[in-house]
Amino acid sequence: MLVTLICAAQDYPQTPREYLKLMDSNGDGRISEAEYVEYMSRSFSRMDTNGDGVLESSELPGGRGKPISLREFQDNLRRQFHWLDRNHDGYLSAKELAQPPG
Repeated sequence: MLVTLICAAQDYPQTPREYLKLMDSNGDGRISEAEYVEYMSRSFSRMDTNGDGVLESSELPGGRGKPISLREFQDNLRRQFHWLDRNHDGYLSAKELAQPPG
């Protein structure tokens, strides 16, 4: 999955709690869908070197792959968020963040 590839290129904190703190923009100790999508979309913005809102093959890891728009990328993130939200409360805990991406 492209989201997994892009996220693998980011520097990860050492623990899920440290990761949660980075993503938790309002400091409530949990990650909403909006916080998750915003944080994870930063990698898209860094990779979109021409700023056109589409990651072309040349902008993807390894210089290969199908182009993807920011909207498609964020739709994938939303699906991933709901997969990670195992208790279906609409938020991610540190434990849920520690799960491998789907």
